[in-house]
Amino acid sequence: MVADKIKALAVTKAKVAELEKDIAAELNRELSALPAKYGFTSVAAFVKAVKSATGGRVSASTGGGEKKRRARAVITDEIRAQVKALVEEGKTGAEIAKTVGISLPSVQNIKKALGLVKDRA
Repeated sequence: MVADKIKALAVTKAKVAELEKDIAAELNRELSALPAKYGFTSVAAFVKAVKSATGGRVSASTGGGEKKRRARAVITDEIRAQVKALVEEGKTGAEIAKTVGISLPSVQNIKKALGLVKDRA
């Protein structure tokens, strides 16, 4: 029974690989046809026009590599109390940050404000 499933999995993986190959080829054909479709004589002219239209920016959703900024945490009295309790339990800053859902620097700032940080000698 397991052997049959392994064979079926191998066949399915081969089909997926073939589909991925076909999709990549079709995508390349469609992309290479874009400049002519929009009346450009060269890829360079098309790329220049696209850059001009977007102001040279690439959105994060298109793989531009831009990092999204994390939403700024609102530090409430409840969060401060949670941090204090977790510090008293002996949790690390990273554990506290993950538990409470805030950044490690925010945890450190709260600990400092509450006087829970040891002075460096």
